[in-house]
Amino acid sequence: MAVDPKGADSSLMLEFAAEAFQARNFQLACEIYELQAHQAGVVDWALLLRRADCLACSGRLQDALDVYRKAAAQEKLCAPQLGTVLSCLAEQLRSREALPLTPAQDATPGILSCKECQGLLCEPVTLLCGHTFCKRCLERSSSRCKVCSLPQNKGVAGQPYRVNVVLSNITSKWFPCEVQALRLRHEGNALFKDNKWAEALEKYNEAITLVSHDHLLYSNRSMIHLSLKSYELALEDADAACKLQPYWLKGHLRKAHALANLGRTEEALKEFIFCLVLDSDNKTAKSEAQKLLLDLLRPGHSQGDFPDILQMMPHPSRVKGCLVNSVNNSNPSSHIQRLCRVNVEYKKSLKFPEQNELTRCSTLWKLSQTPDIKDEVENKEALEAEVSLKIPLKSNLLKRKLCSDDTSELRSKHRKRDTSAVEDTDKVSSFVDPSDLDCSLCMRLLYEPVTTPCGHTYCLKCLERCLDHNPKCPLCKEDLCEYLALRNFCKTELMEELTSIFFPEELKERRTIYEEEIAELSNLNKNVPIFVCTMAYPTVPCPLHIFEPCYRLMIRRCMETGTKQFGMCIGDSLKGFADYGCILEIRNVEFFADGRSVVDSIGKRRFKVIQHSQRDGYNTADIEYIEDEKVQGDSYADLLTLHDSVYDQAYTWFSALKPALKSRILGHFGPMPAKESDLQVNPNGPAWCWWILAVLPLESRAQLPFLAMTSLKDRLTSIRRVLLFMCHARRR
Repeated sequence: MAVDPKGADSSLMLEFAAEAFQARNFQLACEIYELQAHQAGVVDWALLLRRADCLACSGRLQDALDVYRKAAAQEKLCAPQLGTVLSCLAEQLRSREALPLTPAQDATPGILSCKECQGLLCEPVTLLCGHTFCKRCLERSSSRCKVCSLPQNKGVAGQPYRVNVVLSNITSKWFPCEVQALRLRHEGNALFKDNKWAEALEKYNEAITLVSHDHLLYSNRSMIHLSLKSYELALEDADAACKLQPYWLKGHLRKAHALANLGRTEEALKEFIFCLVLDSDNKTAKSEAQKLLLDLLRPGHSQGDFPDILQMMPHPSRVKGCLVNSVNNSNPSSHIQRLCRVNVEYKKSLKFPEQNELTRCSTLWKLSQTPDIKDEVENKEALEAEVSLKIPLKSNLLKRKLCSDDTSELRSKHRKRDTSAVEDTDKVSSFVDPSDLDCSLCMRLLYEPVTTPCGHTYCLKCLERCLDHNPKCPLCKEDLCEYLALRNFCKTELMEELTSIFFPEELKERRTIYEEEIAELSNLNKNVPIFVCTMAYPTVPCPLHIFEPCYRLMIRRCMETGTKQFGMCIGDSLKGFADYGCILEIRNVEFFADGRSVVDSIGKRRFKVIQHSQRDGYNTADIEYIEDEKVQGDSYADLLTLHDSVYDQAYTWFSALKPALKSRILGHFGPMPAKESDLQVNPNGPAWCWWILAVLPLESRAQLPFLAMTSLKDRLTSIRRVLLFMCHARRR
């Protein structure tokens, strides 16, 4: 069978071009596609369109659009083939305007806003990761948090999302008008779903009368106007939403749809491209932009210079601040004159309550563009005018700003005249009660707040101590076993921000008390936590099963302080615990679903108890550490001889044990340590001495004197006596 060499070469060249495109060598890929497209003498539009994609990716947008236009004229172009050039247009706009990579997250209007819809939190739900969203936003979104991408907690205990009680009360108390507007919005949404558009419009009109700064209200009302085919009104509302939230995708989608329905194709295309800047994967924006661009490329439509789209599209932040910027950029004399006229007109506009804030801003913008006025004014009037001008542009509910006394006075007058104006943090602070952010367990300001799946919020330490005793919510008694098993007590970020903003002094005091407590708990000489249980020895492992609430708290504190150490003593009927013990160091903690834990610890140092005491249900003590006395010369030589003899005796005794018993000892304590070259290098003496004491079948009271000995010679002599007794007992 014959093979066409030209066809084979062509196939290889196309593969090479595809590899060059993948390697971002667009110039080489472009040249190959152009050569192959005309090689057979017949124009191959599929290859020319690939060449156009290469031109677009290399930044030659005008050349790429020329190719697309020619293909459209020959009816060789369809909308999906324009995806690459649209992505390049969006990327060029993003780079030229230096837009943030995740602009939607930078546009949050206030601290009590949802990071999903950017509006005031409605039925706030706090996830296990500590981030808070509207309940409806979570129900509509994916199974992962939009901020940290961790799985949501809808599946915990098989329960649906539960509203954060504290945050719900705060939003209702601090922002009653906004909460009422939220209810109206949801009622309007329900009516809209039932195709009752006129009734839904009435609900939204009423909501915007209450709150004129909510971008969600304008965006949703724009959708209603689109359904009613009132495209001009839809455009006005969508534009208002975009100005209030410049980086919010849905607002720009609404605006683009309104422009498209009005036949303003080129402007609609610009908005859809900007939507792709905000979200390059948005299918609606991509599909609509492809259709509009195809219509513009076809014969009979305006054949403008398409890269000019980038030049005509304003930066969203400039849209929001264009009024102030235009005033600041003018010459000083015209600046003062314009401000005075704007001030007069703005004060007149306050007499009409039905005129919302957005309409006033629009009026002021037109006034700021009028020719200069040559009336002479005083500097004081100019200052008042400038302050009045900036007030309507304020959209952040809870952002603190330092301002002069004159500015504060003018703001207070403005609030009295216009009930729809947004209140700032200082006004909110006037009716914020510290009890709004109190922990219901300790009745103090929430410190390291944690929200349970049932929606109640507590201080982290308060909740942990309650769960030590009972794995149920202290308020509603809901079972928190699964929540406890996760051991994922993430702090509620929004609650932390609220306490730091409104109660900085109280929070500072709480933090100081906590740090002092941690410093006190970190002291390994005074008030050292004591676990009253069994005998423990230096260098010997000591696994523990923790189930009592007081010891759960003790172990947790040892981990939090970073010391990871506590004392171990045997019990005493008179004093509570013995006068001698051993410090244990925690190597690992394994928690169980019911709150119990297994602690892997090992002995470190011996100590003597100076004073017995208690703290929060467990024993503590002031201690001093014990070390072996060192000897030299002939005494050391005698000690070395005794040591070797006792070591051999201990090794012989252990080797003679039954295999089953020996296996259990090795599994629990590990192998017998080897001899040490320097007997006095360790302040506790050779490790094998403590190992043999741990495995010898002695009662705790008989083992206790060994901890108190400071003479290695005495300890070795006592061990030899015990071993001799054990050997004689075995013979009998």
